[in-house]
Amino acid sequence: MRVLLTGWASFLHGEATAGDVLSLRAAETALTEAGIGHEVAWSPGFRPGTLHLPDAPPEDYTHVVFVCGPLHGPQVRSLHDRYAACRRIAVGVSVPDPDDPAVTGFHRVLPRDDGATAERDLSLAAPVSPTPVLGVVLAPHQPEYGSAGRHGDVHKALTGWLAGLDCARVPLDTRLAHADWDHCATPDQLVAALSRMDAIVTTRLHGLVLGLKAGVPVLAADPVAGGGKVTAQAGALDWPVLAAEDAGDTALLDSRLKWCLSAPVRPPAHPASLAALVDELVGAR
Repeated sequence: MRVLLTGWASFLHGEATAGDVLSLRAAETALTEAGIGHEVAWSPGFRPGTLHLPDAPPEDYTHVVFVCGPLHGPQVRSLHDRYAACRRIAVGVSVPDPDDPAVTGFHRVLPRDDGATAERDLSLAAPVSPTPVLGVVLAPHQPEYGSAGRHGDVHKALTGWLAGLDCARVPLDTRLAHADWDHCATPDQLVAALSRMDAIVTTRLHGLVLGLKAGVPVLAADPVAGGGKVTAQAGALDWPVLAAEDAGDTALLDSRLKWCLSAPVRPPAHPASLAALVDELVGAR
């Protein structure tokens, strides 16, 4: 017996959702534990360098298993044509139309929902690894710094580095808006979101300040050559900051993030300027 595991994440023009991939992982785990030989076909756009459907000849397999997602459309139907000599099974799938040839082409369908019954999704059975969650707060263009602003280069370096990390990335913005659902409406909401992160990556002054206020370590990079307000604030807070020219140093970024993920954070003390303001106003009465 040799099984080819497939799903929507196998098709060149399919898609790989977290649920699809976890369901395939659950099927892999079950087959491995049962001692059943198998391979997984992945889309070349999602996982280049792995097994792809054109490189999985039908004669190499006794069974084809389609995992997760809806059974419909020409891509699913093409599996029946290509692997006509294999026994074909669909598991953990949705069946919007039981008469669709994409459905009837399978020898056995084990649905998660078919209009009459519903079963728990396969992704629940998949093992997952602990993964750090990083809040990302990037500054907009700041014209007040003129030619010293390196925002584009710094952000390109940081986001390129972040894309290669095994982490969950959560874009956050310090700008507040009541009408936009994807922005916080109050600073309390933003601080609450920041407090749930394992670390913050930021080029913005208040990304640094509010991250530390929330008790979360911050990897701060100043997007201004020579240092701007992020560097100044980091000095006031006694917190390290990367210079604009160091944002492309991936080894340094890796080292700083490793330190952040193990660094205890004590919320900063209140600024002395508030007391100075009160003194000034009291003296003027």
